[in-house]
Amino acid sequence: MALTREKKLLIARALDELGVSVIEAGSAITSKGERESIKAVANDGLSAEICSYCRIVKADVDHALECDVDSIHLVAPVSDLHIRTKLNKDRDAVRKIAADVTEYAKDHGLIVELSGEDSSRADLGFLKALYADGIEAGADRLCYCDTVGLLVPEKATEIFRELSASLKAPISIHCHNDFGFATANTVAALAAGAKQAHVTINGLGERSGNAALEEVVMSLEWLYKYDTGIKHEQIYRISRLVSRLTGIPVAPNKALVGGNAFTHEAGIHVHGLLADKATYEPMSPEQIGRQRQIVLGKHAGRSSITLALEEMGLKAGEAQAEEIFARVKQIGDQGKFVSDSDLQTIAENVLDIYTEPIVKLEEFTIVSGNRVTPTASVKLRVKEKEIVQAGIGNGPVDAVINAIRRAVRSCAEDIILEEFHVDAITGGTDALVEVRMKLSKDGKTITSSGARTDIITASVEALMNGMNRLVRED
Repeated sequence: MALTREKKLLIARALDELGVSVIEAGSAITSKGERESIKAVANDGLSAEICSYCRIVKADVDHALECDVDSIHLVAPVSDLHIRTKLNKDRDAVRKIAADVTEYAKDHGLIVELSGEDSSRADLGFLKALYADGIEAGADRLCYCDTVGLLVPEKATEIFRELSASLKAPISIHCHNDFGFATANTVAALAAGAKQAHVTINGLGERSGNAALEEVVMSLEWLYKYDTGIKHEQIYRISRLVSRLTGIPVAPNKALVGGNAFTHEAGIHVHGLLADKATYEPMSPEQIGRQRQIVLGKHAGRSSITLALEEMGLKAGEAQAEEIFARVKQIGDQGKFVSDSDLQTIAENVLDIYTEPIVKLEEFTIVSGNRVTPTASVKLRVKEKEIVQAGIGNGPVDAVINAIRRAVRSCAEDIILEEFHVDAITGGTDALVEVRMKLSKDGKTITSSGARTDIITASVEALMNGMNRLVRED
């Protein structure tokens, strides 16, 4: 995927801080801009080994050398299908070229990881011969690539037991997720002797993606009791960073880092959580830098309300809790989402509590069109101080949110907009629109919503509700 140099640097620094040992920063042959990005990462003073992807072509190695990388991931097609269709050569020619380019890279001071592309469809005897040639030419590591995700864990175990026993160099596993086996195959290979795994944040990659770092790391740490050296408490933070910078959302039901992974709605589940968090959680969310979320809707039970109120620091008597529960159920039965700020408002009304909002919206104005940059101006009252600010964006909603964020820097600069969803509740051009947001600050995450016939006003309402909640709790 195309990333700017600045985005690549941000991600590389986060990976380095996470404890990743090798970062493949890109393919130097791709373009001048890609080389500039890779070089910037390589010269950023990171602890990790910085690597460039290369074909078995000396020009690729030369371009990698221009980028000051520590190593190359040298990829040779090894299945007959790839050898025939991509190179129009035979097996012997591929062995010779791979060895020659490996030796060339080593002569120029690079660490070389020689990789067999489409290994899972290759003849294992030929693959071992190519690896042996690579070792003789100086390859430091080897890699087995399940390029189209055809491995199964049983086969991965068998293959890696044989390879790790017969090869005199450490071997890596590189899995794709076409059949959903990437993590399982990666863990099986590591258990059978692989010394390194190729993984991506959020499982990003071609087609269905690659093995997900978060899944592999936590499987090893939590299920196999193996210390990976990864600072797993930072996993969720980097997951959100990568999602934001790449523009690729994480599926709500994605393991560990998906929005629903540590979210509970069913009353029976929450009742169990109140007794012991382990009843419905395989690990505490704090292990990967997350927080538990209680979703309130038609499936919510009284236990859900009790736990959510406790987390808000509110205490309700039996009758008050019953009234709050009834109101939440009423909203949920209408098919609506009950956000944290909604519950806060309901509870404060029932408990007869009034909390003066820290940030008040006085007015906002939007200018937008097909020949003008969307621009917004806002007037806010922050702790009784009037602030006027402006912002631009990709659209009117983005512009007004940017303007508000600039206006509240003094008290809410570090609030992050994690998710933004829009639903039309009714039909027609005058439809009632519900905007739902997930906001975070200092590790605390809340949901907030706004409902209006105007999507911009609904967005502002949701942002103000959530922002006041986070600032108040801070």
